[in-house]
Amino acid sequence: MNKNATSRKVARPSLPSPPIAARKPHQVLSPNGPRDDSYYWLRDDTRKSKEVLNYLNDENAYTNSFLAPTQALQDELFEELVGRIKQDDASVPVLRRGWWYYTRYETGREYPIYARRRRTMSAPEHVMLDGNALAAGKTFYQIGAWSVSPNGRMLAYAEDDVGRRQYKLRVKNLDTGKVLAETVSNIEPNLVWANDNKTLLYVEKDPVTLLSVRVRKHVVGADPAKDKLVYEERDHSYYLRLTRSKSEKYLFIVLRSTLQSEWHYANADDPKLKFRTVIPREPNHEYQVAHIGRDFVLRTNWEAPNYRLVRAPIAKVADKRTWKDVIPARDDAFLQSFEVFRNYVAVNERSGGLMKLHVRSWNGKRDYVIASAEPSYTTQLMPTPGIESAKVRYIYTSLTTQRTTYEYDMTSDRKTVLKTEPVLGGFGSANYRTEYLHATASDGALIPISIAYRVGTKRDGTAPLYQYAYGSYGLSTDPAFIPNWVSLMDRGFVVAIAHVRGGQEMGRAWYDEGRLLNKKNTFTDFIAVTRHLVREKYAARDKVFAQGGSAGGLLMGAIANLAPSDYRGVVANVPFVDIVTTMLDESIPLTTNEFDEWGNPKDKVFYDYMMSYSPYDNVIAKSYPAMLVTSGLWDSQVPYWEAAKWVAKLRAVKTDRHPLLFKINMQAGHGGKSGRFERLRETAIEYQFILTSLTS
Repeated sequence: MNKNATSRKVARPSLPSPPIAARKPHQVLSPNGPRDDSYYWLRDDTRKSKEVLNYLNDENAYTNSFLAPTQALQDELFEELVGRIKQDDASVPVLRRGWWYYTRYETGREYPIYARRRRTMSAPEHVMLDGNALAAGKTFYQIGAWSVSPNGRMLAYAEDDVGRRQYKLRVKNLDTGKVLAETVSNIEPNLVWANDNKTLLYVEKDPVTLLSVRVRKHVVGADPAKDKLVYEERDHSYYLRLTRSKSEKYLFIVLRSTLQSEWHYANADDPKLKFRTVIPREPNHEYQVAHIGRDFVLRTNWEAPNYRLVRAPIAKVADKRTWKDVIPARDDAFLQSFEVFRNYVAVNERSGGLMKLHVRSWNGKRDYVIASAEPSYTTQLMPTPGIESAKVRYIYTSLTTQRTTYEYDMTSDRKTVLKTEPVLGGFGSANYRTEYLHATASDGALIPISIAYRVGTKRDGTAPLYQYAYGSYGLSTDPAFIPNWVSLMDRGFVVAIAHVRGGQEMGRAWYDEGRLLNKKNTFTDFIAVTRHLVREKYAARDKVFAQGGSAGGLLMGAIANLAPSDYRGVVANVPFVDIVTTMLDESIPLTTNEFDEWGNPKDKVFYDYMMSYSPYDNVIAKSYPAMLVTSGLWDSQVPYWEAAKWVAKLRAVKTDRHPLLFKINMQAGHGGKSGRFERLRETAIEYQFILTSLTS
């Protein structure tokens, strides 16, 4: 049913005044001179300061008071969002070494159950982990990763019960059901078994910066305090992770910074797990590795900004003269990822701004792209076990088509639907329409836009608009189905993804044009998209809402400073808004990893440029849109104090009377609440804020 875009005007009782944070002089030092930060005191690394906690609780109390009159609308939205979920749903099973593995949910329960069945899906179910039982009595719980030993008898998993992404390693005997006493704290959610079924590799974090710094080897049953060091990375501009080749012959240690990568490999049968370097790190060289036969297959940007796929003998892979192109570099297509099989290789490539699936046989006789009839869509390659298989899995989706998992036979050219994501509540794809547009940026660049709306929504400049973007780290925002957005479209909204520079939708250059000294393109692209949609009458000038999180929250802060009158409301989730102070402090998680993304503010050129757009530093006395800002006390990615300081400064200087709400989750981190329904409560608050803002 098509719902009215506007809501009844809510009569608000007299509200308490919003909290006003004290101003305390503090000098933030840098090689380029000090600057005053009167709200620096809101940073408390211990998260125990009574003064700070009292202020944050006051902000929550004010937000709750402000939102209280809209509780009925919140409840309506929450029930609507939950009502689209098939509560007893399950993932598509995956076959590994004779077991079918899958994840399922039970009606009314918050957390997943990880299970398997032997040989056939009609065999008795073996529950490996019940997230609901493990989460009992906890305010936050998350299983970040799990890995079964090659013989199928031992399960290693990483759990977090704080939300700070400092995971704990646990090991369970799947034969007996007993969880072993041994644990390792402060690890990444990334675990790999060796082929002896008792040796497990994990990544240890630095206790202060939380950066991934060491790989250690744990032998099941041994004292974790004696776990041997396998590898240590001393350059803290690199992230560290582990993976296993699809062939199951090799284990890899993967090192990645913004612009470089380096892989190390060891034979999974080697008792000593002696690692060798695939290709030593080189400036501006990024590559990924897969194994097939006697060769490594590389996705590499060596002399190929948009990447190419090459194949080379393992023993000579570092000698680039031995490389043979499998899929050559193209100016008009960006090679995103790949999967190898005995006779085929499947590649996700971006061309025309959209993710497509390219399949090629090693002998070159079959070479084609799977097409779509929709103007805006995503075809996402899925990890497919079994190197001997001729079948590859992928997900097809768009803003108006729910996710459908296909299994595609690369030999016979036949595809089978394995699952279509159920969307309850009367949803029908035919009731919605998607389009793929372009806006012209201030420098002439054409910015892709994916939009969707309910059929019957008038294109006469009266519809409200919900516009989203991310635009950092080369991460592309693909047009995939988001069930929650149906609630907005059914209320007359046009929803839009702005594929701004800083992502990689249009290739590597698209990323380079939105980082470092080009970062402002991300912000002006977003504004250009808004103005294009208003000018073309997809949306009303005074009904535009913007949303973004994390680095997308920085985008929200920037547009609020640059073009506040273009937006009726802004939602900024866990926003990275105090960029200069954070990037000057190398004790903060992620800082040293990100100098190639934002610049190092110790360098005056970057300092001046970052200061010119830093959302926190550019708040001035003027009118701002209505704003909802969220954060998590235990956030390790973007510390809570960035949002707290930003809100405090906005309250002190903005000249309007539009709502400014700050909601901080005192039991969660960067990802918000951990339960699948509890997360929807946060979405209901966001949508209620937007709908109410339309009538205020």
